[in-house]
Amino acid sequence: MMLSEKKRGVLDGISIAVVTLLLSALLILACGANPMEAFGLFFKGVFGNKASFAEIFVKACPLMLTGLGCAVAFRTGFFNIGAEGQFYVGAIAATMVALGLPQVPGGVRLVLCFVSAFVGGGIWAFLAAFLKTKWNISEIIVTIMLNYIVIYFLGYAVRGFLMDPSGNVPQSAKIEASVQLPNLIASTRFHVGILIALVLVAVVWFVLEKTTLGFEFKAVGLNRRGAGCNGIPVVRSMVLSAVLSGGLSAVAGAIEVLAIQKKLLEGISGNCGYTAVLIALVAFNRPVGVVIASVVYAAMQVGAGSMQRQLGVPSAIVNIIIGVVVVLILGRELLQWYKRSKKKA
Repeated sequence: MMLSEKKRGVLDGISIAVVTLLLSALLILACGANPMEAFGLFFKGVFGNKASFAEIFVKACPLMLTGLGCAVAFRTGFFNIGAEGQFYVGAIAATMVALGLPQVPGGVRLVLCFVSAFVGGGIWAFLAAFLKTKWNISEIIVTIMLNYIVIYFLGYAVRGFLMDPSGNVPQSAKIEASVQLPNLIASTRFHVGILIALVLVAVVWFVLEKTTLGFEFKAVGLNRRGAGCNGIPVVRSMVLSAVLSGGLSAVAGAIEVLAIQKKLLEGISGNCGYTAVLIALVAFNRPVGVVIASVVYAAMQVGAGSMQRQLGVPSAIVNIIIGVVVVLILGRELLQWYKRSKKKA
């Protein structure tokens, strides 16, 4: 029985891949380009040189952490749609510490940047969790509204108290080199933050899969009432998952500031906080799946950029394809749920 289920899963995966390839070819043809040439440029853009290959992991890094954050919250049934805002909180907190404590040694300040980002993001997510558990106010609405608040606050900050005093552009001063995360591979943007993200993935995997806390998260997500009847602290589990979720997303913001931009500016996230929801769904809220989905999505972005530059094929095709893949995966899950419910009936 298990073997047939595994085979069915593999066949479903192959079917989704085939549909994705056919759709990609049709979209490329609709743009007046040759699909084979486009696919060739796609893979050349991904594997053509050291810099482009490293760029996959640069783009995947924030998706890993924000996707991981969403996955942790989703495990308990807390639908955190606020990874975008929590990313911004982390970026703001890290910038304020990096620029506001010049007397503190660079290494210590770097640690404080991450601690302040994690705490800030956790508190930002806690607000939604408190309203959810105290008065059953929809966390989806609250986290979306909190996103707007902090995004507009960043716009105010880089035009006000965080604006670079030596310029007139809405951005902060450049963070000094001693507080920046260094690159690990010459002539690329492959930075230490990518390793930090992978370590955090491993830690979260261990917590979710090998500890009592992870079991409680899963139990609450599967059946909140049943978990409560068996002595599992439902409120505590939801709040902790929300705080951890917000903290992880905020660390992504800190890494973006300290490793890539080296300053705070508007639109710093590239909407990765919203993409993170799709990453978590595609990965079925599993940490290892989040890493794979993030890297694949980033590779598609890098390859699509090469197609756009060489053939004029819009890179927006990637977003269309990702949307279709998500629909196909969720449709597969819905169909399986329907079959199981019919068997039980």
